[in-house]
Amino acid sequence: MELNQHIKIAVDAIVFGYQENSLNVLLIKQKYGALKNQWALVGGFVKDGETLHTAVNRELAEEAGIKVNYLEQLYTFGDDVNRDPRFQVISVAYFALVNSTKLIIKADTDAEDAQWFPVNDLPKLAFDHQLILNTAKQRLKNKLTYQPIGFDLLPKEFLFSELENLYCTILEKEIDRRNFRKKILSFGIVEETEKFGNKKNGRPAKLFKFNKLKYNKLTKEGFIFDIYFA
Repeated sequence: MELNQHIKIAVDAIVFGYQENSLNVLLIKQKYGALKNQWALVGGFVKDGETLHTAVNRELAEEAGIKVNYLEQLYTFGDDVNRDPRFQVISVAYFALVNSTKLIIKADTDAEDAQWFPVNDLPKLAFDHQLILNTAKQRLKNKLTYQPIGFDLLPKEFLFSELENLYCTILEKEIDRRNFRKKILSFGIVEETEKFGNKKNGRPAKLFKFNKLKYNKLTKEGFIFDIYFA
């Protein structure tokens, strides 16, 4: 049986950042081809002999000038054989959470520009990247209920109100803050420091930090984090 196959494999990266109560995503502007000047997720084709993980990290470095500590495989997109106007492409998508205030992005190779955009105020995206982004947003919401992952989006030390606001932003709902604080602190994954943050109104508030060792232990054991809404 003769195999007539010319499918290409690509990787795409949904990189989430958070700043000033806004969940943002990193986009690049296409430099060449029929989709020139269109905004898209960071990504590209997998080279021969290259692993998926190597490919997505290479694309992040080449197109946006960044390196991320953690990437989680999201989903494989290929049910629509015409998702790429050039040829049939299957894309393996990954998502990452980063402290965007600490990253310096720089467009390179086939990217004309690289910028952060609020997820609720995006330009029209190339290919099926809006579908990929929507899938990543839903995965992020779901994970918050069983794995507190938002700490990667915050500075090393943060106000507890900033953590609360982060959850409200991602979930797009107002949470029961009193219950949230009680549960988070009961797990021991957040610790109060002796430092105070710059609070605009009211008394200065203590800063908190993330206890990664405790978090990793609880993750291995498995735990459920129920979130109640106001």
